[in-house]
Amino acid sequence: MGRDFVVFDALVAILVTGLVLGSTSAIGQQKSLFESEPISIVMGGYGPPSTSFSLGLKRIGDRLEEKFGDAVNIRYVYNVMDVGFSGGSDLKWLVEAGILTLGYLTMADGVPELELAALPFLFPDSATARAAMDGKLGSAATLRIEAAGPYRVLGYFENGFRHVSNNVRPIQKPDDLRGLTIRTLPVQARIFEALGATPCAISLLAAIDAIKEGAIDGQENPLANTVTYGLYPYQRFHTLTSHSYLSRPIFVHLPSFEAWPEVLRVEIEKATKDAVMFQRELHDEEERAASKIIETAGGVIHQLTPEVRAEFAQRAEPIYLEARTKYGNELLGLIDLL
Repeated sequence: MGRDFVVFDALVAILVTGLVLGSTSAIGQQKSLFESEPISIVMGGYGPPSTSFSLGLKRIGDRLEEKFGDAVNIRYVYNVMDVGFSGGSDLKWLVEAGILTLGYLTMADGVPELELAALPFLFPDSATARAAMDGKLGSAATLRIEAAGPYRVLGYFENGFRHVSNNVRPIQKPDDLRGLTIRTLPVQARIFEALGATPCAISLLAAIDAIKEGAIDGQENPLANTVTYGLYPYQRFHTLTSHSYLSRPIFVHLPSFEAWPEVLRVEIEKATKDAVMFQRELHDEEERAASKIIETAGGVIHQLTPEVRAEFAQRAEPIYLEARTKYGNELLGLIDLL
C-alpha cells in the first residue's frame, strides 16, 4: 500500500471514525476564545490509555481544556497501532504530515545526543538520567530534532531503564546471554553483540508476534513495557540489567504550533512541563506494579549485584571507545566522556 493511501486511511481513522477519543467537554456554539473555529489538537502515542504516556497526554489536554474551554478541541489516538500503524516508527511522519498535532516516541537512532544518552550503563540511577535530560544534554537533543524536521520539541517523557527478558534461562552473569536471540532497538544492538547474544532489531509489532511464536528468545524493555505489550506471559526470566536509559521526545507539528495564538503556545509548553513530572512519577509506579504482575504470572525477576552489573558494564568498554571516535568533544562533554 502506498504512502498516499496510508495517509488517507489515517485521516479517515483519526478525524472521522470513533477511534479517536474526544475530550469530555462539548464544542459549543459560542464564539471561540480565539475568534475563530475551535483549534483542533490531536495527540497520539503507541500505548493503551492506561499507560503513563497516555495519561501524560491526557494531563496536557486537560490543562488546555481547563484554560481555554470550548476554544480548543482536544482528541486522542492513544495507540496508533489500534488504527493500523506500526507504532513509534509511524508517529514521526504522522506528526510531520500534520495528521497528528502532537506525539511522542523513542528517537535514539539518528539523534547523536540521544544516542549518547542510550550508551550502555551510562547512568547509575534515574535521578542522574533525569538531570541530564532536563539539562544541557536534553537541550542539545531538542535543537537537533527541531533542525531535522517540522517539529517543536516540548519536553521528554521517560521510557526509563531497560532490562532483559527471555524464555530460555536466567541471566545472572554476562555469559548467560551468549547464543540467545534478543529483540533490541537498533541503538541497543552493539551491547548485546558484546554480551554474546544475537540482536534482532525488528519493529515492535513484529517482535510481539515473534516472541509469542517462540521465533526469538527474548527482548529488552522497561518492565512496564513488557507488561503493556503483553510479552510477560511468554518470557519467564527477567533480569534488572538497567543497561540503557531512553527518553521519548514530545513533539508538536511546527506549522500548527506557529499558527496558534501566543497564549496557547505558552500554555501547552507549561502543560507539557507539568505532564513530564507527572509521567515520571507514574512510570516509577508502573515499574513496581509491573514487577508484581510478572511475578504473579510465574515470572522470575533477578536483581544484579553491583559487582555483577560492573561485569556487564565492562563488556561495554569497546562501545565507549567507538563513541569517542564517532562523536566530537562538544557532544562527549555533555556526558562527561572526554
